[in-house]
Amino acid sequence: MLKTAANVTVIPALTKEELIKKRNKKIRVAAYCRVSTDHDEQANSYQVQIEYYTNYINSNPEWTMAGIYADEGISGTQTKKRTEFNRMMRKCKKKQIDLILCKSVSRFARNTVDCLENVRQLRSLGIGVIFEKENINTLKMNGEFIISLYGSFAQAESESISKNVTWGIEKSFREGRVRYIMDKTLGYRMGKDGKPYIIEEEAEVVRRIYRMYLDGMSMQAIADIMQKEGIKRRSGSSNWTRANVDFILKNEKYAGDAILQKSYTADCITHKRVKNNGEKAKYVLHDIHDAIIDRETYNRTQQELAKRGSIKKKSQKAKTERGRYSSAYALTDILVCGECGTPYRRVTWTFDGRKLVVWRCISRLEHGSRYCKNSPSIHEDKLHKAIVEAINTLYNNDGGILDIMESNIRSVMTRENDTCSEIIRIRKRLSEIEKARDNMIHLVTSGAVTVDALDKEFEALNTEEKTLKAERDKLDDKAKDSEAIKTAMTAINEELRKHSGRMEEYDDVTVRKTIECIRVMSKTEISILFKNGAEITTEVEK
Repeated sequence: MLKTAANVTVIPALTKEELIKKRNKKIRVAAYCRVSTDHDEQANSYQVQIEYYTNYINSNPEWTMAGIYADEGISGTQTKKRTEFNRMMRKCKKKQIDLILCKSVSRFARNTVDCLENVRQLRSLGIGVIFEKENINTLKMNGEFIISLYGSFAQAESESISKNVTWGIEKSFREGRVRYIMDKTLGYRMGKDGKPYIIEEEAEVVRRIYRMYLDGMSMQAIADIMQKEGIKRRSGSSNWTRANVDFILKNEKYAGDAILQKSYTADCITHKRVKNNGEKAKYVLHDIHDAIIDRETYNRTQQELAKRGSIKKKSQKAKTERGRYSSAYALTDILVCGECGTPYRRVTWTFDGRKLVVWRCISRLEHGSRYCKNSPSIHEDKLHKAIVEAINTLYNNDGGILDIMESNIRSVMTRENDTCSEIIRIRKRLSEIEKARDNMIHLVTSGAVTVDALDKEFEALNTEEKTLKAERDKLDDKAKDSEAIKTAMTAINEELRKHSGRMEEYDDVTVRKTIECIRVMSKTEISILFKNGAEITTEVEK
C-alpha cells in the first residue's frame, strides 16, 4: 500500500481481470467463430477454429472454458439471424461468461452499428472481447474509435462482397440464365428439367381472363366473375381481387418471356429488396419456355393496359387527376366534343315518364355554354346506328380495305424483321466487346500487362460500345412502334372479319377493338378515327 503526504492510504483499483479472478478464481472464457458460406474449404475452417479455441482456452491455467459459439454458413451482416451469437449474448446477460475471444472484428460483425452496440452492451456487463487479428481488448483500452474503424472496414468488406455477388448475378442475367419462381403463377408448374410446363386446365382460365379484358371488361368485373364461379387461384383460394387479375395480365411469363432483375437488394446490411423502377438494368428474355398466351394477344393486352392507365379525369368535379376506365360503355372513353375536345357522358332524360338516353358534352353539362357554346346532345340509338354504318362502310369499301390492311401488316412485318436483324447484330457485337474487355481486365489483374499498355484499347472499346448502345436504343423504339402498328391492324382485321361482311347491330366489344376516337362535329355528323388510321365521316339521323 502507498502512503501520501496527507497520511491518506490509496488502495489501487483492481483491473477487470483481477476483479474476475477475485470473484470466480478463474476467468470464464468463451469463443465466437463464424464462417460465411457452406463451401467445403470454409467448413474445414469452421472445424479448425473450434479446435483452435478449445485448445487455446484450456491451455491457459487462469481460464476456464465457457463454451465455443459458432455460426456456420450464416451472413454476418445482421446479428438477429445468428443463433449461436444470440445464445452467447444471453449467457453474458446471465453473468455466465467473463471474456469472449474472436478472430477479428469481421467475424464478430460486418455491420459497424451492431458491432459497437454489442461491444458497449458487453462492457456495461463487465465482459470484454479480445479481437486477435486487430490486437484489441475492449476492457483494457478505450478502443471504441478503433473498433468503429475496424467495424467500418468489415462493413466495407461486406459491401464489396455484395457487389461481387451482384455482379455475378447480373452477368448470369446477361447470359440468359433464368432462375424461375413460379409458385404464384397460375397455369404453370416446375418440371424436373428446371423449366416450367403448362397445366392446361389452369391455362384456360388465364386465356379466358385475357379475352374478357380485351373484350372491355374491367379487372374488378373479371375478379367478381372468377370468385362467383368459384375458380381457384394458384394458391388454392377462390377469393379474387383486382390485384390478382392485374398480376395475371401483366405477367410476361404467360407470353413465354422472362424479365430479370425486377427487384434488387438495396442494402447489403439489411438485405432489404426493393422494386427495380429503373435504378438498375433489366434483362428481357423472349420465348424461353412454352407460352400460354400468344404474342399478339399479349401485346394487345399490354397496349390496352397502358391506354386505360393513362385515362385522365373527365370532370372538373372529380377529386383526382386520374380518371377511371369505364367497362360499362365503350363510348365513355372515345366519344369527344368536336368543339371543345371534352369527353361526352351518357345521360338519361325523363319526359312524361318515358326515359331517353342521350350523350352530352361534360363541359356543357357542368358549365352550361360558358366554355362550349354549340355542342349538341346525341340520342344513343341514333349514335349507335351511325357507328354501325361507318364500320360497315370500312368493311365493304370497294377498294378492298381489309385486303389493303393485310398488305400493310405484311409490310410492317418486313420492316420489323429488318430492324430485328440489325438489333441482333448489335447485341452480338456488344457481347464481343464485353468479352474482349473481360479478357483485357484478366491480363491486367494477372500482372501480364499494365493498365497503361491497354489504355487505347479500353478507350476504343468503350467508344464503340457507347455508339452501338445508342443505335440499339433507337432501333428498339422503332421495333416497338412497328409492333404496335401491326398489333392494332391485326386486331381490327380479325374483329371486322367476324361479322361476315356486315355488322347488323351495335356491339361495345367491336367498337373497343376497332375505333380509336369519335368526334361529334354537329347534331347530324360524327367523325370516326379507326385504329388502323382510317377516318370516316358519317351522318347521324335527326
